[in-house]
Amino acid sequence: MSIRRQWLTRAETNADIPTIHAINAAAFDTPMEADLVDALRADSSWIEGLSIVATDEDGKLIGYALLTRCHIGETPALCLAPVAVWPEYQNTGAGSAAIRAALKAAEDMGEHFVVVLGHPAYYPRFGFTRASTHGIGLTIDVPDEALMALTLDTDHPLPSGTVRYAAPFGI
Repeated sequence: MSIRRQWLTRAETNADIPTIHAINAAAFDTPMEADLVDALRADSSWIEGLSIVATDEDGKLIGYALLTRCHIGETPALCLAPVAVWPEYQNTGAGSAAIRAALKAAEDMGEHFVVVLGHPAYYPRFGFTRASTHGIGLTIDVPDEALMALTLDTDHPLPSGTVRYAAPFGI
């Protein structure tokens, strides 16, 4: 049985980069997501302050969430990917804490829209809804329920259009 904790969150520092890589490599079956983060860090889609870590009370990095620039049609938006947690800490709320902190940081920066391609049972808890209901799609085939979108500001309804990810995503 996993124990829920109160996680601390903050933007990544340069000293965190090797551990972030290790967390992503451990959390996924292949090194693809870890390599993606490294490629995004060097890409123009990178936004300082939107690479968020969740730590324990001793400062140990446990979870990670990244928002980078994408577009919905011609409208600037953010892409949430990847989200990763050390396997032994999964289901403790560390990933959720990192996601919430990333979304708050984006909102504080004046960002309006976020898309995620992920598990349809997980992301709705953060306010994400099926993107297709807003006329948002991709150029690749994915399960309809896996592409979700969120507006951070109800005064700005989600735009419709095709999501254009940063080049390192290869989509």
